[in-house]
Amino acid sequence: MVKVRFSTEDGKFTGVECEGHAGYAAEGEDIVCAALSSVIQTAVLGVMRIVGVNVGYETDEERGYLKAILPKDISDDEWHDADIILKTAYLGASDLHETFSDFIELEVK
Repeated sequence: MVKVRFSTEDGKFTGVECEGHAGYAAEGEDIVCAALSSVIQTAVLGVMRIVGVNVGYETDEERGYLKAILPKDISDDEWHDADIILKTAYLGASDLHETFSDFIELEVK
């Protein structure tokens, strides 16, 4: 099971952490893991390359781990844009969770 946790502060999304493998199918054929990974990784890339925020992140491919946290010292405009991208990623993850809840655990803190 993949555990996905979105972090919030003052009503704004501030980061995302994913850990585990979905286990829906064999490695390389797991559409749930691939879909969720694409949603989360695209959001992190969007924050970094479109918004221009140097996100602090960690990854460990073997254990299926990704953590990306926004720095505290970004402008209001950057907060706004990053929040929209992370909220969009949450919507994508939430939609996948609705269909594949046996394979995805979703939390917002």
